[in-house]
Amino acid sequence: MKKKISGFLLVGLFLLNLSAVAQDKNFYIFLCFGQSNMEGNAKIEPQDTVNVNPRFQVMEAVDCPAINRTKGNWYTAKPPLCRCRTGLTPADYFGRELVANLPEKVRVGVINVAIGGCKIELFDKDNYQSYTTNIPGWMKNFIKEYDENPYGRLVEMAKLAQKDGVIKGILLHQGESNTGDTLWTRKVKVVYDNLMNDLDLKPKKVPLLAGETVNADQNGKCASMNRIIATLPQTIKNAHVISSAGCTDSADDLHFNAAGYRELGKRYATQMLSLLGYKPTATN
Repeated sequence: MKKKISGFLLVGLFLLNLSAVAQDKNFYIFLCFGQSNMEGNAKIEPQDTVNVNPRFQVMEAVDCPAINRTKGNWYTAKPPLCRCRTGLTPADYFGRELVANLPEKVRVGVINVAIGGCKIELFDKDNYQSYTTNIPGWMKNFIKEYDENPYGRLVEMAKLAQKDGVIKGILLHQGESNTGDTLWTRKVKVVYDNLMNDLDLKPKKVPLLAGETVNADQNGKCASMNRIIATLPQTIKNAHVISSAGCTDSADDLHFNAAGYRELGKRYATQMLSLLGYKPTATN
């Protein structure tokens, strides 16, 4: 009997060692979520599809047979990084900038789950169903791609990713649909706290980076929301606001254009590099 118990213990220790080996501490993973500016609204241009370092990876959150990607697998992070037919996002140049400035041994992975036009309520795991009862049909179609639960899909993919690497931060770009909502910061905290609990993460080690909406200097239609976004660090201690000042936008004054996304993504990266203890010296 003692020999059998010892055998079981040895097998258990072996499996634990396999798990430890599989998880690469130098694979930095970032969760990205929000609405259309995180989903990616700008057209992907030729410069965005070349020279993507294979150290920058994306875990596909939906099945995309047209681009030969399958949900739950890692790929070199050539756009689109959200769903199969979405555009350029801040996550694109966030990742490019990180790998340009981190040691060669470090890889960067992103998981992007975002829905254009949604309120932050869509990511509240306890109340999202009541929110989705009165949304437009086109938004429901996008949500169906995540089995009608974007938050659940983000967590599902994040748990898979945790077998491969370490979650180092969360990127948020959302707020346009909540413009003027003084409770927005509390609602974001609910989502952030749920992610910490569901993924067994420590808030002190996992910062939340929140980007501003299109700035007033670009005549942003939701620029007034930036006053509320600016207060997020008062509600979430490890939150950091990413300025959109000077980031160019499209004709609708709601979405950034490709150049704007590139600049905003680099600003997310600059903040994250600082939190990781690095100072940017290269740009991509």
